[in-house]
Amino acid sequence: MRTQWLRKVGLNDIDSVGGKNASLGEMISNLSNKGIKVPNGFVVTTHGYIEFLKHNNLEDKIGEKLSQITDLSTLRKYGAEIRQIIWEGEFPSTLIYEISKNYLELSSLYNDCDGTDVAVRSSSTAEDLVDASFAGQQETYLNVKGSNHLFDSIKKCFASLYTDRAISYRQSIKYNGILKISVCVQKMVRSDLGSAGVAFSIDPESGFKNVIIINGSWGLGELVVQGGVKPDEIIIFKEGINQGYKSIIDKKLGDKEKKIIYSDNPNEKVKLVPVNVDEYNKFCISDKMSLRLANWVIEIEKYYSDLYGKWTPVDIEWAIDGNSNELFIVQARPETVHSNNRTDVLTEYKMNNHDNATKIIEGIAVGDKITTGTVKIVTTIENADFEEGDVLVTDMTDPDWEPLMVKASAIITNKGGRTCHAAIIARELGINAVVGTGNCTDVLRYDQEVTVSCAEGEIGFVYQGILTFKTTEINLSTLPKVNSTIMFNIASPHDVFKYNSYPARGVGLVREEFIINNFIKAHPLSLLNYDNLDGNMKSEISKLIRGYSDPLEYYIEKLSFGLARIASTFYPHDVIVRFSDFKSNEYRNLLGGNKYEPHEENPMIGWRGASRYYSDKFKEAFGLECRAIKRLRDDLGLTNVIVMIPFCRTVKECIEVQEVMKQYGLVRGENGLQVYIMCEIPSNVILADEFCKHVDGFSIGSNDLTQLTLGLDRDSELVSHVYDERNLAVKRMISKAIKVCKKNNVKIGICGQAPSDYPDFAQFLVEQKIDSISITPDALIKTVLAISEIETNKQ
Repeated sequence: MRTQWLRKVGLNDIDSVGGKNASLGEMISNLSNKGIKVPNGFVVTTHGYIEFLKHNNLEDKIGEKLSQITDLSTLRKYGAEIRQIIWEGEFPSTLIYEISKNYLELSSLYNDCDGTDVAVRSSSTAEDLVDASFAGQQETYLNVKGSNHLFDSIKKCFASLYTDRAISYRQSIKYNGILKISVCVQKMVRSDLGSAGVAFSIDPESGFKNVIIINGSWGLGELVVQGGVKPDEIIIFKEGINQGYKSIIDKKLGDKEKKIIYSDNPNEKVKLVPVNVDEYNKFCISDKMSLRLANWVIEIEKYYSDLYGKWTPVDIEWAIDGNSNELFIVQARPETVHSNNRTDVLTEYKMNNHDNATKIIEGIAVGDKITTGTVKIVTTIENADFEEGDVLVTDMTDPDWEPLMVKASAIITNKGGRTCHAAIIARELGINAVVGTGNCTDVLRYDQEVTVSCAEGEIGFVYQGILTFKTTEINLSTLPKVNSTIMFNIASPHDVFKYNSYPARGVGLVREEFIINNFIKAHPLSLLNYDNLDGNMKSEISKLIRGYSDPLEYYIEKLSFGLARIASTFYPHDVIVRFSDFKSNEYRNLLGGNKYEPHEENPMIGWRGASRYYSDKFKEAFGLECRAIKRLRDDLGLTNVIVMIPFCRTVKECIEVQEVMKQYGLVRGENGLQVYIMCEIPSNVILADEFCKHVDGFSIGSNDLTQLTLGLDRDSELVSHVYDERNLAVKRMISKAIKVCKKNNVKIGICGQAPSDYPDFAQFLVEQKIDSISITPDALIKTVLAISEIETNKQ
């Protein structure tokens, strides 16, 4: 058949309708009963395409020109010639009749006598498959209206099978299959009046399976896909959704300065316009709609996984009609990067010690590699001076750039988010990339030597010069199994998803300070007193809380989001969150902190930890932390979160802090809430029996316990030679704490630095029968080997 309605095709018809169209038809037929909406339309099949070729005697001509392509210059020459002869071809009368008949019927469904507005999308038989993506290789035309424009767009889609990028990409992956293409003619969703974007049922960076990543912007979705804007991002926890929670675990407001809308000019179809201030400062998709989309993504992933007989994550495109406020899925395809990768072998990149290295620029990290090269600023791919291993620096890329991208050691762009074209192709080809820098083409210089690092979290850095780094390959399947419970110390939520595949049973320490310092950036009391701030400070905080009408909601949500990323990564294992333990000099560095923090001679042993939480001067700020934890557990479903009180000097303080927690809805034992205490002051050990009556667990902070046992300032270089966690006095304190906790049936672990630095210290802890050892992730291998050795010797 030359044409076919979408509702009548499915994945068994890939050879005649292509992967994209087969997927759309499959969803219409099998997922409509789940409430999932896909716009109506019809397909010009591969049979129609072949009939077009034969009618114009093009098959041999195309084959002859393809055989002459040997390099980039011949690719451009013969690719252009192939497209030209296709554009000049004429449709056979049979195909004209069927397309016209279907378009008339589609238009009549929407009461549009002049011909309804449609999207004309290419669908190759070699794209959107479970083992190959070919994402964005062929063209899409939007707001096509009227028969003449429709036939012209279909012909352009046929020709797009032979764009330079498509030919180059097929060559780069050594694709030798038979080339055929179909075209989908699909009713437009008026997202030019609403919003659109993409969604993944897997984290596209780390391959973490238990989250949904939604990116979106105002207007038609092409800007998000192409990387023309830094989109809004919403992250949703699948397990929470499945349990009925509204588990949005992170939201980031993008820089959505422009959008694509319908044009009044019939020759240009769509146009790029600036967004207004209200749209710029507002998320393009509501929480309610995000959750609906997440449920749809889960259903689509489940359907494909059942269909293929294996877990099959998906990559979808969505659109919200601004007239009806209805959500639609306009494309769906299997995700092919992480789903086809091995997860038991990990390569870690780490910068060598470059304390004086100059950071030139930063953006969104794509991948986790470090690479070096010479900057080539490219504004157009025509006649670009670009060699293998150069660093491609540009405003943004589109699929036409792929012949250059495959040669790059790294890609740096002004625009784009982590699901834009440059990011997707970089991941697929294993290329290091930093996108959305804002001004890389202005800051970087042509022929400048740089080091591009995506190994430091979700922020990618570009350094001046060729710096050294090391790589470590970790084969997780070869690590010995140990009986001891190994957990991780996690400070940053930036790159935490990658640790989901590591053999750690939870998190022994989450430091709130990193999240407050890097995500929130303002002193909590300055937010609580926002209305009374002076003009300059109020203005600074107003910029910081863009997108939030309430500064307190900003603090609570930002803190809960940072913690949620970590808690969801290790769910359902325990994640122990330590309440903020800033010292007064550190709190003072936050925005507005000067007004609220005292000057102390020795902040290390001053107003910190528990003593703040019940103080009239700070109690209300501590309440914000409690509300964030309550939201985390009660609203997001992350009940694996345990709270921990730091620097608690007396039993009375322990009781007083928990009384304040109650005032803000956190009650030990309710909804399974556990309360731990840091064991880092000699009084915690000396009075361990008494403390055990009021908490569920201890966590040894070996850093502070060492300095207070040995009576030194660990920040002072003058006595640094005395500082040693393995000192006999410290080890005896730890041994006693473990014994008392065991006697009282209270859990005890360690979250201090010592076992991460010293494998023999980890062995000592195992000998003492500690319940858990929490280490930094980079210490995993040496710690596991050390523990395995002593466990083997004990047998």
